[in-house]
Amino acid sequence: MQITSESPLTSTTVQPPAAAKISSDFDTFLRMLTTQLQNQDPLNPVDSADYAVQLATFSSVEQQTLTNKLLGSFSDQLDLIGMAQLSGWVGNEARVASDVSLSGKTMDLHFTTLSGADSAALIVTNSEGRQVGRVPILPGSTSLDWQGESGTGTLLPDGRYSLTVESYKGSEKLGQSLVESYAEVMELRTSAAGNRLVLTGGIEVEMSAVTALRKPS
Repeated sequence: MQITSESPLTSTTVQPPAAAKISSDFDTFLRMLTTQLQNQDPLNPVDSADYAVQLATFSSVEQQTLTNKLLGSFSDQLDLIGMAQLSGWVGNEARVASDVSLSGKTMDLHFTTLSGADSAALIVTNSEGRQVGRVPILPGSTSLDWQGESGTGTLLPDGRYSLTVESYKGSEKLGQSLVESYAEVMELRTSAAGNRLVLTGGIEVEMSAVTALRKPS
């Protein structure tokens, strides 16, 4: 299925801070400063250096506020540009180590078995955390076309599953490895934590987890 995503950009112009706004803020500060002078203790007046410090502090805070506003506006524009560039991923197939959505189609799996193993198996776990499949694989193999078989001659029902590869030497388990698979990119989302992909079956992954991207076969 080919999905076309078009994300028209809306032009955003960064407006410089209005001079009237800054002037108004400084006028407010000067009125406060005048009030402070009028109401200070004549026997214990505020040192003139303190006024200079207050003025410098006010100016620094004002400039920092304006800078933060400009940076926030630039960040929003960069996010829009990034989304437009990455929209080409939608409709392609991303390779990632994550859960898979079984839907009756053959899945292209990629993995490694541990050195020294004399047997290995693809372990299939359902969404409830229960092991529902164990498919023998050859030690040293790196890929498998998996149609959803459980390893007992039956096919698993459509749904979401987790896959790992366990390596053995005799009866000793040496360890397990992650399994990467290809899934179609259905949607691209952005968040404070970074861009995320929504794959077939609604599975979400970090964009940084993608190791390959290809056209649908």
